[in-house]
Amino acid sequence: MILINILLFLLFFLILSDLYIKNSPKSKLNLVPINYKIKKKDGLNELIIDLKITNKSKTKETMVSNINFELDFFKNKGNEYSQNFNYQEDIYIYENNKIKNLNNYWPTTIIKSNSELFVRIIYKFSNNNFRKKIKYLWLKVFWENYGHFGISNNEDCFLINLDGQKQRPKEVSEITLNNKYKAFAIKTDILGCFDNPVSTVIEYCKGVVEKNDILTIGESPLAIMQNRYISPKNLEYSLFSKALCYFFHPTSSLATACGMQLLINRIGVTRITFALLIGFLFKLVGFKGMFYRLTGSESSLIDDISGTVTPYDKSIVMGPLNADLFCKEVSNYLNIDVAVVDVNDLGGVKVLASSSKKVNKILKRNLLSNPAGNGDEKTPIVLIREKK
Repeated sequence: MILINILLFLLFFLILSDLYIKNSPKSKLNLVPINYKIKKKDGLNELIIDLKITNKSKTKETMVSNINFELDFFKNKGNEYSQNFNYQEDIYIYENNKIKNLNNYWPTTIIKSNSELFVRIIYKFSNNNFRKKIKYLWLKVFWENYGHFGISNNEDCFLINLDGQKQRPKEVSEITLNNKYKAFAIKTDILGCFDNPVSTVIEYCKGVVEKNDILTIGESPLAIMQNRYISPKNLEYSLFSKALCYFFHPTSSLATACGMQLLINRIGVTRITFALLIGFLFKLVGFKGMFYRLTGSESSLIDDISGTVTPYDKSIVMGPLNADLFCKEVSNYLNIDVAVVDVNDLGGVKVLASSSKKVNKILKRNLLSNPAGNGDEKTPIVLIREKK
């Protein structure tokens, strides 16, 4: 009887905690990338980036009290970090259907409920060799939200590929898998949220795919193109996340307070706690993995910082959305089967979505060696082809 009362009290406490976490005041502003373009003007390399801030609140207006932009530079070869490039920055907003130069001072700006604000940043680089030396820019946006929730400091980052508008020859590596199948790993640029997932994958595969191929793409690159990554600085982790993360292996993405808080925000403390308890009981009788079955794909698809390539190694990457729809659209265009997979160097193969279930067994057998690699290969797209 005492045990039952303790469990009921624990359940009541956890449900109240979930209600508090879910309904506590939060900013509902989102920073969304739109597009970018590069051009030459007055002898300078000019980069124009368009962003949008949306207020998803139905009733509350929120202020952006400050916003600052910072650029990191990465070279062509080896994706090496670089510094000390001189540039001029100009910030504009669209107000009353007119573009307004802010002269690099951000005035406190009110964004009303269910409305949006368009922001344009223009960078001018005086270095003539800039395009030859630098391939990627990592735009970091530091911005303050101010409203009924108090004030929150956020950081959002977006990859700019300076060669993104160029046509490049395909780089494909052939990999023997076994006596029946071989793989073709397709090298890509570092992908980002300015890349449309469907059209980007199709473009890399044009002229490479053959009839009866099976196209696979890693879940993390797809999630990144969907802007499904977040800076740990944007998470307000709680005592629950600090406590619950201790129950996981140090290499797990749930072994840190931020990784755990992201899962709490998705499915709640109650479900996680009881999944841990039930998972522990099943582990005592030799049955592992019950926690991840009870918490769903969200828990197993979180990649904590350092879990992916530079410069995303400082972000937490979540699982992709609408993976089934992605597979269907690419499959219809290329007329081959398509799958989104989660593969690692330890022999783990998960097929998250596919255009046809009949290919799942083939993939689970042939992706054990992880032909896409688990490092900095930049080959997220792999074709599985039956040998002739």
